[in-house]
Amino acid sequence: MNQQNESLTYAAVIGDIKDSRTLSNREAVQERFRSVLQSINQTYAEDIAAEFVITLGDSFQGLVKNKRVVLTILFEIELAMSPVEFRFGIGLGEISTPIQRENSSGMDGAAYHRARQMIDTIEANESKYATSETNTMICSGTGYQPTDNLLNAVLSLGTALKSKWTQRQKEIMYTYFLHGENQYKTADALNIGQSSVNKALNAAKYYTYKTALSDASLFLAQLDKEELA
Repeated sequence: MNQQNESLTYAAVIGDIKDSRTLSNREAVQERFRSVLQSINQTYAEDIAAEFVITLGDSFQGLVKNKRVVLTILFEIELAMSPVEFRFGIGLGEISTPIQRENSSGMDGAAYHRARQMIDTIEANESKYATSETNTMICSGTGYQPTDNLLNAVLSLGTALKSKWTQRQKEIMYTYFLHGENQYKTADALNIGQSSVNKALNAAKYYTYKTALSDASLFLAQLDKEELA
């Protein structure tokens, strides 16, 4: 399915697995990765312009038309794939080639260029001493630097918070996420008490993180499409 989109702006996402060559079970990780992306494509089918696909074994990309769900999608991928760690680059802008829903790897445009630029920036910053740590960055284009700085500051603080999460906390958060953020259903799924779920979520500052993520997502969705060329 092809369609030309000259006036719409999108959120292109490029991600890669950190230190993928050091993984001892790469084949199992790849299989799980494919399954997670398939689930994302199904769950967010109405929000996605081009499906999330693995591109180079340890990398993936996708195109989202509803910018409000971009950060939620990445958060879900992180939780589902933990303890595997990722870098995420998000680029806002236009797509200059026809939209191919099932083959995003053949597409190009400003949005993808900006997403790749963010991946490169994250990788470059990892080797520096005096820089903020983050695994997700956004680029909206010329004239939006103050907005990008604000969003990237929020994402950097989110990365710092996530770095304190234990694997068990992540497991509980992911189960909670999958069960509509219902503590009792989460407890039943994990065969633990509801109080244990509540304790884990509060210890991880889950609600603080989700509030920041929701506010950033709303702000992202309200950016003026016409200027993101």
